Amino acid sequence: MQTIFKGKHFITLQDWSKDEIDTLLEVSFDLKKKFAMGIPTPYLQYKTIFLMFFEQSTRTRNSMETGITQLGGHGNFLDVSTMQIAHGEVAKDTAIILSRYGDGIACRNCFWGKGNKYLREMAEWSTVPIINLQCDLYHPMQVIADLMTMKEKIGELKGTKVSVIWAYATSHKKPISVPLSQILLFPRYGMKLTLAYPEGYDLPDWAIQQAKENAEKYGGTLTITHNMEEAYRDADIVIPKNWGSWVANQKNEVIDPLLTSYQDWKCTEKMIALASKDVLYMHALPADREKEVENSVIDGPHSIVYDEAENRLHTAKAVMTITMGGK
Repeated sequence: MQTIFKGKHFITLQDWSKDEIDTLLEVSFDLKKKFAMGIPTPYLQYKTIFLMFFEQSTRTRNSMETGITQLGGHGNFLDVSTMQIAHGEVAKDTAIILSRYGDGIACRNCFWGKGNKYLREMAEWSTVPIINLQCDLYHPMQVIADLMTMKEKIGELKGTKVSVIWAYATSHKKPISVPLSQILLFPRYGMKLTLAYPEGYDLPDWAIQQAKENAEKYGGTLTITHNMEEAYRDADIVIPKNWGSWVANQKNEVIDPLLTSYQDWKCTEKMIALASKDVLYMHALPADREKEVENSVIDGPHSIVYDEAENRLHTAKAVMTITMGGK
C-alpha cells in the first residue's frame, strides 16, 4: 500500500510505521547533504506554517522558522498569549481557521493532561497537517533528530545499548515527553534500551506496555531499573535528562522533598567511566549544567549534543517537506 504523506499529522511517531519513519530519515539526510553543499531546496515555495507556542523555545522555534524559510515558505510565529486562545477560543475554531489560511499548523503545548488532547482536537478539525512541537506526552521532533544522530554516529543500531536515565534538575518541572518518546521509538530499531529512574518518577504504565510491545515486535529490549550505575555500565549511548514526577504528582511545584532526595542522580565523569570506552552522551538541551551533568562531560569528548541539536533543523525540514508538500 502506498503511503500518503501529504496532510499526515505528526503528533507521535507511534502513529507512523517504521517504513514511514525510514523515509523521513532518508529525506532528512538528503536535506542535510544539500544544506552542506549549498543546493537550494525550494520544496515548499509560498507555503505558510503557523507555529503556535504555549511555552518558550530555542531549538524548536528556530529550527522550524529557519527550516521553512530554507524550503521557500514562511513560518508565522504565534505566541498564544496574544491570540484569542487567551480569551477562551477552543482548539476546533483555531484549527479550522488557521488551516484555511495556510498549509500546516505546528504547536507546542506541554500542559499536563491537556497538551496532547489539544493537538488531537486540532487534528480532528484541521484540513492541513498538525505537527507536534512537544506536548505533555510526546516530542516527536526531538526523537527523530536523536535517531538521525545515532545513525550518523553508529550506523546499524540493532543491538546498541542505550540508557535513558533520569537526572536531577531544578530549572522547572519538565515534561515526560522526551523520555516517553525515546522508549517508544528506540526499541523499534532493535536497540537494547535501559530506562533508569528513582522511585516516584515513573512513566505511564500504558507507555511502558507499548514500549515492550515495540521491543518484542522489532527485536529490541526494554529493561527498567532504579539503579543509576546499572544503567551506565557498558552503555553505548547515555541520555541522562530530568523529567517531572507528573504521573505520581500533578502539582506544578518544582522543588519538593522527593526531588531533593535524588541530587546524586547526576551524569559525572565517574558514571561515564562505567560505560563503553566510546560511549556517546546525548541531551535534548537545554541541560541544567552542574545539576544534570558535569560541564566536563557535556563539553567533553563523548558529548554529541550540538550535532544532535543541529539535526533538529534537518529533521524539521523533512517533516514539513513530506507532510506539507509530499505525495
